[in-house]
Amino acid sequence: MILHHEFIKMAKKFGDKMAIIDKTTGKEVPYAKALIASLILTKKFGKYQEGYIGMMIPTSAGSFLTVLGIIMAGKVPVMINYSTGAANNCEYAQKKCGFKTIVTSRALCEKIGCRLVPGMVFLEDLMETITAGDKLQAALRSKLPFGTLVRKLPKADIEDVVVILFTSGCEKDPKAVQLTHKNIGSNIRDVVELFGLNDKDILMSILPLFHVFGYTVNFWLPMTTGMTAVTYANPLDYKAIPSIIREQKATMIAGTPIFFSGYLRESKPGDFETLRHAVAGADKCPDALRAGYKQKHNLDLLEGYGTTETSPVISVNLHDRNKPGSIGPPLPSVRVKIADLESGEVLPPNHEGKILVKGDIVMKGYFDDIEETSLRIENGWYDTGDMGMLDDDGFLWHRGRLKRFVKIGGEMVSLVKTENVLEQLLPDGVDCCIVEVPDSVKGARLIAAVTQKVSEKDLIKKMGRKLPPIEIPKQFIVIPDMPKLGSGKINFREITDIVQSEVSRES
Repeated sequence: MILHHEFIKMAKKFGDKMAIIDKTTGKEVPYAKALIASLILTKKFGKYQEGYIGMMIPTSAGSFLTVLGIIMAGKVPVMINYSTGAANNCEYAQKKCGFKTIVTSRALCEKIGCRLVPGMVFLEDLMETITAGDKLQAALRSKLPFGTLVRKLPKADIEDVVVILFTSGCEKDPKAVQLTHKNIGSNIRDVVELFGLNDKDILMSILPLFHVFGYTVNFWLPMTTGMTAVTYANPLDYKAIPSIIREQKATMIAGTPIFFSGYLRESKPGDFETLRHAVAGADKCPDALRAGYKQKHNLDLLEGYGTTETSPVISVNLHDRNKPGSIGPPLPSVRVKIADLESGEVLPPNHEGKILVKGDIVMKGYFDDIEETSLRIENGWYDTGDMGMLDDDGFLWHRGRLKRFVKIGGEMVSLVKTENVLEQLLPDGVDCCIVEVPDSVKGARLIAAVTQKVSEKDLIKKMGRKLPPIEIPKQFIVIPDMPKLGSGKINFREITDIVQSEVSRES
């Protein structure tokens, strides 16, 4: 499937049906107008010589149409994270992928305090350059037969890169993941089949498009199937979103457990009665959260699993095939195997090892990084870096990251990074180790194990100048003799056991 061609088919088929209902701006965009607007932007973006164009716009009608315009102009959108360090992320993306132009929003930059980065083009200014002639020309082009219209656009192939998304970059610089039409199209086909989705569905789109979960499921899924996407730019507005779901009669929502926790807390009985599917991913879904949705809304919160490099969905639980606590069976077109850490041999069911994935969902590779790509993909198998197992029924169970970083509230947090900052602030002779412990709300939280009693409030304040809140431990536990391995390295597993035991004793 060539994604923007599928969008054009939907636009010509559904015409006056709503494609996007933007609850942040109040704009409602039917499919026919979405096609016209995309064609207008296609002409604007086509004037740029660059093959890559950065994009930093919150989830909205504007972000959907901008992505469509960039791709239909034969360019590749490079999605930029604006949630933390927006300006630095812009500059990193420009340098990494060799482009200058970044389409963004003046309102966004003012709201988050993002400084002006050379190359920024504000969507508000771009809209002011649109003439009556532009609108008329685009409207006429939109009426052309599908085949004729497509031939007037730059040629496209399913193997073409359709987006660049960045990994979290917890311990190293973020990697630029190249996903193709084939990658994302494969994921969409499987998801549509498994959940029985169709053009009558209404999707609540609250995830940012700089995350693959949002880019595929919140954007391309509705735009290639004729659904209506109800967008809202702030997924943390826990009071507003349940009301919007009720008002718009949404039938599906996908999000992270931390978001679902907020929606559960602020929702009222009946808010979610039209939802057919609620799918949690990007982080571990707590049992209490699942129970809360079942009790309050009689709704099964289904858990899935994926990665940026796999477009993203690898496996997901279904209403008629659900093992709470697992991350579900692999998608129909996806192969998963569990490999031994040392030998690489395939392990039988119920044995833990590395999760390896194969299928059309696996990325084309990391941009300008053949070495890292070859380390992660061998003979078509992608090494997720996660540990897990397949049970006798083919369900996948996630057992944690192989490396020392963890997801908190949907964001990747490096334990090593936090340790490095803390070590610089500790008195001489005091050692530390950052440990992850389960948290009923965020999925996980950090605790600092130290060899001597320290001034916790002072350290937390100083760490706050260098790290975001989710990367700062709020509790310190003294372990005078830090366990070490025979090599002299710290025994992380034993320290974790000690800390978790101490936490359990206190709770």
